[in-house]
Amino acid sequence: MPKEAIHPKYDTIHVKCACGNSFETRSTHKGELVVEICAACHPFFTGKQKLVDTAGRVERFRRKIAGSDAGKAAAKAETAKATAK
Repeated sequence: MPKEAIHPKYDTIHVKCACGNSFETRSTHKGELVVEICAACHPFFTGKQKLVDTAGRVERFRRKIAGSDAGKAAAKAETAKATAK
């Protein structure tokens, strides 16, 4: 038999999301929960993908490689091929 009065109270709580959605659930948490993302706004559940700009990362990587000795040699070879055509 389980011991009496050792388990936390399991009650209904109110959850609010940053998108404005709110719902009730059950938890041992006391008070109200505030979350950043929920099923109403998460791309997995909505099917809408939010595009993130990553073009700057590629250019930054190329500049970093161009600054190294191996990058300089590769850039020089690439410009030589371009001028040969």
